[in-house]
Amino acid sequence: MRPFRLEQGPSLLNIVSHGRHGPGTMHLTPAHIEQIRRTVGYAPEVMVKVTGGAGGCSRQGVIAHFNYIDRKGELEIETDEGPARLKGVGAQLFNRWDLDLEEHRKRADLSAIQRRKPPKLVHRLVFSMPAGTPPKKVLSAVRSFAREEFGLKHRYAMVLHTDEPHPHVHVVVKAVSEEGVRLNIRKETLRSWRNEFARHLRAQGVEANATERAVRGESGRTLKDGMYRAMQRRVSTVLSREVQDATRHMPKSPGEESLLETRRSVESGWCAAAGLLERNGDRILAESVRRFVATMQPPRTERGWPTKPAERALTREQERTR
Repeated sequence: MRPFRLEQGPSLLNIVSHGRHGPGTMHLTPAHIEQIRRTVGYAPEVMVKVTGGAGGCSRQGVIAHFNYIDRKGELEIETDEGPARLKGVGAQLFNRWDLDLEEHRKRADLSAIQRRKPPKLVHRLVFSMPAGTPPKKVLSAVRSFAREEFGLKHRYAMVLHTDEPHPHVHVVVKAVSEEGVRLNIRKETLRSWRNEFARHLRAQGVEANATERAVRGESGRTLKDGMYRAMQRRVSTVLSREVQDATRHMPKSPGEESLLETRRSVESGWCAAAGLLERNGDRILAESVRRFVATMQPPRTERGWPTKPAERALTREQERTR
């Protein structure tokens, strides 16, 4: 079971276990309280992801990705050495970062040891914020993050994209540092990067938060925007009936049991946090926490989300309501 973590401190489940022994045995730090305040206030959540595929494993793939993110020289690409706006910068960076040497070493390794997947030459990252966030501040936050995280260690480049409602920055990071240390990106790495990205955004005056989906009471796949808005308007009664009818007689899977157990732990953690806040005299925030827990959507696995027939039923319902 994944612990309910708070930024820069112990998990909330640890706080709960200590808090049950009585007041005074555990306290919420100012960092905990601020993150709780942001979370129950629905502050915008940052997004950091690693894009998949084999595009980061070969010369052709790396150069193609550079050409994609800077639109073949139309957009400014910023590296650890400064900004540049030149056509063919992808090939230049490939050579300047000595990726041709890394590719040669990679092939030598593959001839000696048969790997299932070729090692990456670069990591391809995306840092994103919801629509309405000032794009230049997103870029400035990513620039500060990259300087602290990769500066003097890993070569990197970035490009701001504003062609979609949500501003996002594509970052390319050389997988092997200048000292020959390979960067391995794990779940804990991404969690730390999200926290740091949010911190740099707040330093820019942008409200930003970094919490896990389970902590916010979210589960299952993301709904399409139109379906989400329709459900928020409570016009999806037909959809709800179809989903309930489809799942009423199905036994719970191990995944569902795990999901329910995680939700119980999350709710227990939030309730314990509310109790600690109330004992510390912050009754207003404690009440906000309780309202936040009360409005969480029930946990649902993939089968609990709308199926194609249910989506069609929702479309008919939307048309009728419109």
